[in-house]
Amino acid sequence: MASTRSADRDIVTHSSSAGPSSSSTQPLLHDHYRNNNNHETEESDFEDETHPSTNNTDLNDDMAGFFASTTGMTRLGMWRAYWLGFVVCIGGFLFGYDSGIIGGVLTMPSFEADFNYGAAQKTNVSSLAVSLQQLGAFVACFAIWPVTHAFGRKWAIAACAFIFCLGAAIETINTHSRPAFYVGRVIAGLGLGGSSVVVPMFSSEMTPKQLRGQIGSFYQLMYTLGIFTSYWIDWGVAKDYAKSDSRMWQIPVGLQILWAGLLGIGMLTLAESTRWLTAVGRHDEAWASLKWIRADDGPLTQAEMEEIRAGVELEAHAREGFRITEMIQGGNLRRTLTASAVFTAQQATGATAFAYYGPQYFKLLVGNKGNSDLLLTAIFGAIKVAACSLFVLFVADTVGRRKILTCGALFMAACQLSTAAVLKTHPAAADARVTPSGIATIALIYLFVIAYNFSWGPLPWPYVSELFPTRIREPGIAVGVASQWLFNFVFSLTTPYMIKDMGWATFLLWGLFDVCIAAFAWFVLTETQGKSLEEITNVGSSRSASGKAFMDDEYEDGHGEGHMMRSGGKTPDVEIK
Repeated sequence: MASTRSADRDIVTHSSSAGPSSSSTQPLLHDHYRNNNNHETEESDFEDETHPSTNNTDLNDDMAGFFASTTGMTRLGMWRAYWLGFVVCIGGFLFGYDSGIIGGVLTMPSFEADFNYGAAQKTNVSSLAVSLQQLGAFVACFAIWPVTHAFGRKWAIAACAFIFCLGAAIETINTHSRPAFYVGRVIAGLGLGGSSVVVPMFSSEMTPKQLRGQIGSFYQLMYTLGIFTSYWIDWGVAKDYAKSDSRMWQIPVGLQILWAGLLGIGMLTLAESTRWLTAVGRHDEAWASLKWIRADDGPLTQAEMEEIRAGVELEAHAREGFRITEMIQGGNLRRTLTASAVFTAQQATGATAFAYYGPQYFKLLVGNKGNSDLLLTAIFGAIKVAACSLFVLFVADTVGRRKILTCGALFMAACQLSTAAVLKTHPAAADARVTPSGIATIALIYLFVIAYNFSWGPLPWPYVSELFPTRIREPGIAVGVASQWLFNFVFSLTTPYMIKDMGWATFLLWGLFDVCIAAFAWFVLTETQGKSLEEITNVGSSRSASGKAFMDDEYEDGHGEGHMMRSGGKTPDVEIK
């Protein structure tokens, strides 16, 4: 029997036709992986290796408490992983900037004058201008899947950046035509939605498991930075330009092209996904990609390459000839439903609607006086950045995902329900003067956004990208992110009407949603923190420690070992110890 140690566990393959008791030697890594690196390593080296090679510097001593545990990583490999996370998550910055910019732009007198609408049409224009982009993004979630499957992650993200630039350019030109502006929003949405699918996929496939939660959370951090930037730009142009000056809205809208251009150019500095290259049979390039991102070609990196190849091969053999119906079969159905539910819950917290319509919400809370709504929204954005930064740096990979999501939802519920109660009994003053109740509601909303950025803001992106095996990762993440965009569309379409017609009850609705979300997180989600993608997709978690296991229905419990689902005698059984 051939056994290969990968980091801290053995992968053992058995011939399913002969039964678990029989085994055969089955090399999981082609010889050229070893021949192409400078360390000629015998098979026994993998059996006995328990510590990183001399090239792998333990960074815990000087990085403890700031970065996640980086045992077994080179310093250069760590920084390359962070660089990759930063570049691809410019897509998150773009998402956040667009989310934040539009709410302020829609309140600007010059925009209303250039596109010829008045107070009677304001709610309708706001609803369409925001929601049509979400509709384009929803469509792109499915359209991008065959693109990234055929051409890889790197070039799919670059193409999305180019498409977004086209849409943003149409938006920026002062056509005096609302339909033209709406078309630009839809086109930009296609680029934004496509990148939102591929970015977490690329990030999870390339980053080491020690940093995957932290770097995966970069997407939300960059999203909050984008919102923060957009709010202050909105406030700045509203303060410095005349109300009739078209540059008041063209500058913030046009800056989107810069951010999308940086994303496209940044992709040229990265290697293609190791797992995708392995899946399409480009093994030399896959090994080169892994060596680049880890900045190492020692035994642990070789062992990781073997594990990736083994995982891809086993998944490919498990169900040859992929069919879309596989997404709703066996354990995949639970994965698909979980991914969809997680992103739906993220939107149902109410935080994204607040990001789009921050000025309108603050008018509801404290009235309207000058640019006070834009200033309060800008402060809101700064708090988002501070909270998300603290989470990514100190919490992301140190506390279980399930606990954070549950506690975050409960805290958000308390804030929203309290806001509803205060606003019901003490409505905003007609003259927009400062009142104790107004200060209280603003404080509650700021506490709400802190809780969101410590839980449901950053975690859904890495969590969903961790759920799926390589074989169904593209369509799985696409379905999950499509749910995010679908309910983003639903809530962005309805929020202006909710604010107008429901008033204080809007916060009551979000609070009740948050209570339901907390129950969902605690009773349904399983724990993925600290596990490799292969562990998550091949091994069911303990119910007692981590909620319900994803693969309970696909595994037998024999002598305490996990056994991979048998599929017509074709799939080798896998035992991970």
